[in-house]
Amino acid sequence: MLVNFKVKWFAPLFLSYTMSFAQTNIRFKYPETPTVDQQDDYFGTIVKDPYRWLEDDTAAKVKAWVVAQNKVTEDYLSQIPFREKMRKRISDFINFPKYTSPFRVGDKYIFSRNNGLQNQPVFYVQNGLSGTPEVLIDPNKFADDGTVAITLNGTSKDGKYLAYSISSSGSDWQRIEIIEIATKKVLEDKIKWVKFPSPAWFGNGFYYSGYAVPEKGKELSMKNEFQKIYYHKLGEPQSKDKLIYEDLRHPQRYVHAQVTEDENYILLYVRDVGKDGMQVLYKPATQLNSDFKILFEGFDYDYEVINAVGDMFLVNTNNQAPNNKIVLVDPLNPKQDKWKTIVPEKAEIIKQTSTLGGKLFVNYLKDVSSRVLQYDYYGKDEVEVPLPGLGTVEIEGGARSDKFLFYTFTSFIYPPTVFKYELSNKQALIFAKPEVKFNVDDYETKQVFYPSKDGTKIPLFITNKKGIKLTSDNPTLLFAYGGFNLSKYPEFNAPLMALLEAGGVYAHANIRGGGEYGENWHKAGMQLNKQNVFDDFIAAAEYLIAQKYTNPQKLAIIGRSNGGLLIGAVMNQRPDLFKVAFPKVGVMDMLRFQKFTVGWGWINDYGSSDSLRHFKNLYGYSPLHNIHQNVEYPAVMVTTADHDDRVVPAHSFKYIAALQEKHKGPNPSLIRIDFNAGHGATGKPTSKIIAEDTDIYSFMLYNMGVKY
Repeated sequence: MLVNFKVKWFAPLFLSYTMSFAQTNIRFKYPETPTVDQQDDYFGTIVKDPYRWLEDDTAAKVKAWVVAQNKVTEDYLSQIPFREKMRKRISDFINFPKYTSPFRVGDKYIFSRNNGLQNQPVFYVQNGLSGTPEVLIDPNKFADDGTVAITLNGTSKDGKYLAYSISSSGSDWQRIEIIEIATKKVLEDKIKWVKFPSPAWFGNGFYYSGYAVPEKGKELSMKNEFQKIYYHKLGEPQSKDKLIYEDLRHPQRYVHAQVTEDENYILLYVRDVGKDGMQVLYKPATQLNSDFKILFEGFDYDYEVINAVGDMFLVNTNNQAPNNKIVLVDPLNPKQDKWKTIVPEKAEIIKQTSTLGGKLFVNYLKDVSSRVLQYDYYGKDEVEVPLPGLGTVEIEGGARSDKFLFYTFTSFIYPPTVFKYELSNKQALIFAKPEVKFNVDDYETKQVFYPSKDGTKIPLFITNKKGIKLTSDNPTLLFAYGGFNLSKYPEFNAPLMALLEAGGVYAHANIRGGGEYGENWHKAGMQLNKQNVFDDFIAAAEYLIAQKYTNPQKLAIIGRSNGGLLIGAVMNQRPDLFKVAFPKVGVMDMLRFQKFTVGWGWINDYGSSDSLRHFKNLYGYSPLHNIHQNVEYPAVMVTTADHDDRVVPAHSFKYIAALQEKHKGPNPSLIRIDFNAGHGATGKPTSKIIAEDTDIYSFMLYNMGVKY
């Protein structure tokens, strides 16, 4: 309930003074940030929100504040003597060809390739596996600065058309377009105002999820509600699309469609706010006017219909199987006691499933590394697909007539490499291998398990140059995420090589809240258990210090999105433990996150301040609300972007304003606000990746007193 609102545009509340850093010799002053007398009543607790005005990111005064903050940050970064040297080295490391696994469309194959420094990967098509690649779509021609990205969304059953979605400046808003593969002609069809698109092809068109047109001027901040399912017929305008499904009683639900490979059924997956699972509906795809029937009721578990097997559905679920199992379900009698188990639950969690060539491929996660097994559709003929070592695999789907499985393998020191697995002889060969400009044999990764505060063993990957000396003085970067049942796997990060080459250490903690060990691991770090996430991360830092990798003056921490929340929370709880912190596009205001764009979808993981028990928990760790006066915090560089419509930049704006006001000591508290960029989840241009990572690693080493 609103208690009071009164603007105070007088001399700034905080820290508009010149600072001189003994360790950096850089002088600057923070921009003035006015305050407002905004107070909110949460169940009798009055919470001040003096920077509420920064939520209006399109207001002239907010834009002026952004420019001023960026100037201070750029002035600081420009005085780091090795910044340009770092930029050049990162550019060198990232400049190598990168490929994705090809997928077959009739007698053609489609894949993407980035020559090295192209802002966006180019999509190619070729006849067969030995044909000459031809450019199908080049998103680099869509915008000079590379800020337009595309995502492929599947092909029509006849292989004639390919759907793809276009995102501009990193926004989650996307536009679906269609290209005729043979002629490379882009059709007139334009489907606007979609988020997280996954068109489901059927006949001469496709089903898709869409939102109403947002209010002009608030496209990047207003709450997105009432997602609907439409059917679009090729050649017709979007205004004629047929409404297939809507729920006017539940505005905060996600819904997306799927059509089985045989095109006999359309399925709808429905997720509800604050619920941990989904409801699945279905009906014959040809009966558009019939009602959907319930396949799986309630919102307690997750389900994925992998494929249709005759009149049955092959389903991946965590119902009574936290690590997932695969069952065969009769849609006419879908009760659980009628299910037939095809692949029982194992100690390893199922990460991904795919079918092709009449086979079922299951990608397991064993201690955060991939293991791929091949089955038939009835769980027999188990074969392990060969992998080059411990790392991460993404398998490509296909059709029953396919003879090859393509998959990409990567790890911290193994650049993404495409393999071709032949079903006939069960052998795998390298199909596309990138040539990188460093010797992988000079580096090593090991996995350890350290105890958290409550004794839980947490996996930690540590990557460094071989022969590194444990003198407690190595500049170390610690990363984690810890939320939303998402697993953070070993994967290659080219810019990171600049840090490793310079003798740095990279540590990657797979803390609770993620999906690395199934739903139980997730639940141990969500809602009222969120403190476990922070304890796990703090314990990782303490482990690295105890094992003499580093010390608190040489330890930096980094996380993005939910991981940005993590960094803000642990920095508040243990400011003495870290020298540098990077909260990237973080959820920093835990009392108001649900009020913007799709933030309501996170209530399941966090809870909501609209509930008394969750309010107390959220208020107790919210990064914005737990910055204390006159505490010496680490050197901080917050990152966000003007087009981030997933975690709106107001989170970062309010957080850095509070930090600049309250902290003491010589460490800088800066914010880097990117323009024509978003959350970073979709198609971030190579040039922006290089620029941001240059600033991050330069800021890190400079504030540690390390010469690069």
